[in-house]
Amino acid sequence: MINQRNIFFSILLTFCFGLATGQQVPVYSQYIMNGFLINPSLAGRDGYTSVNLTVREQWIGVKGGPSTYAASFQTSLLQNSFISRSPFIRRKPIRPSKPGRVGIGGYLFNDNNGIMRRTGLQADYSYHIPMGMNRDGSQNDLAFGLGLVAYQFAINMNNLKYSYIDDPYLNSYDKAVIITDFNFGTSYASSRYYLGFAMTSILRGSLVFGNSSENKMGELGHYFFTGGVNIPIDRDWTLKPSAFIKSSDLLFKSIQLDLTTRVFYKEAYWAGLSWRTNDAIILMFGLKYDKFYFGYSYDFILTDVRSQSIGNMEITFAVKFGESARRLKWLNSF
Repeated sequence: MINQRNIFFSILLTFCFGLATGQQVPVYSQYIMNGFLINPSLAGRDGYTSVNLTVREQWIGVKGGPSTYAASFQTSLLQNSFISRSPFIRRKPIRPSKPGRVGIGGYLFNDNNGIMRRTGLQADYSYHIPMGMNRDGSQNDLAFGLGLVAYQFAINMNNLKYSYIDDPYLNSYDKAVIITDFNFGTSYASSRYYLGFAMTSILRGSLVFGNSSENKMGELGHYFFTGGVNIPIDRDWTLKPSAFIKSSDLLFKSIQLDLTTRVFYKEAYWAGLSWRTNDAIILMFGLKYDKFYFGYSYDFILTDVRSQSIGNMEITFAVKFGESARRLKWLNSF
């Protein structure tokens, strides 16, 4: 019989202290609907003020399967606004500000994976640089973003069965710690295509706050590459293929690729199919009504987990306020 203590020790180190060979961050099937969750440079890119809710249940039917909940907010500052001097100071001509170059946002998240739980928030700042106009009047955009993230990393021992309650490895570490770190992203977008790159955990989880000096976190850095094109078919129909490459510090041991194709009808209804390497086939659809957006996806699992689970489910709901070329009226009142 394999020593039960060795099994528990391996699980604790592998999953709870960041030495895993897989990804340590949530996986989203509908990343296109809210790319802000994986790339901070996308904050405020479309000029809307938006609120998004995302719920993901993974390995449905497996007790303790991964689940992720996220609520986000983002907006663009100084969009087509104007600034003038106070009337008590020698008046100068009103001059336009840099339109929509600053985006801000943030999101709260709760990610559960077995006995592990990550609960925290991220605050993002992005800066957008206009890169010329297209024939259709749209503007190309180069953006850079930085996110400050803080979260509690905790393990729940209540439902874990083990024999050695006096295990020194178990008792010498905090069951919950606070970790702060930074995420970075950059992107380029035009009316026809977009490209993006993002990386997480720049400090590799080295800023840990807990009760024990024995905590030695080793968060993996993750790298995300995104890209896609818009292909107009006719007046009403548009085809939007895209790709999402995920990797980590373990390089080729953890590379995963999502290939997705979505078809839009009048930009109000869409359906798509995605293939995630060594993982799942994903069916998705969504719709837009007024300022409300809804998306649903279902993952048909391709791995051995399918014998225990009926699949993964993800729901996204969003509300977008304003217009992409709006003015912030409160700036005009000065």
